[in-house]
Amino acid sequence: MSEQPKWKGKHYSFFCNKECEYFPCHKTNHPEDFNCLFCYCPLYTLGDKCGGNFRYTESGIKDCTECMLPHKRENYGYIIGKYGEIMEKARKTDEKK
Repeated sequence: MSEQPKWKGKHYSFFCNKECEYFPCHKTNHPEDFNCLFCYCPLYTLGDKCGGNFRYTESGIKDCTECMLPHKRENYGYIIGKYGEIMEKARKTDEKK
């Protein structure tokens, strides 16, 4: 029997803002499961290590318009699990100053 993650089913792991002017900001067949909690993806800073479905434009900008990774209810644990990498990247940036 597989044990559920501690965050599974908790209200802090999911927020759906159907009143938002941009809802849903990505195309989805399941708007009721669209997680707005990570409206601005914290994984963006990880570049090609984010794990999402992105591309780089010709001018070098990361384009995440086709990415649903932060907006899927079941990906809360994945994103929280990446915070160590995000903090390390921030630390390295601070050291360069």
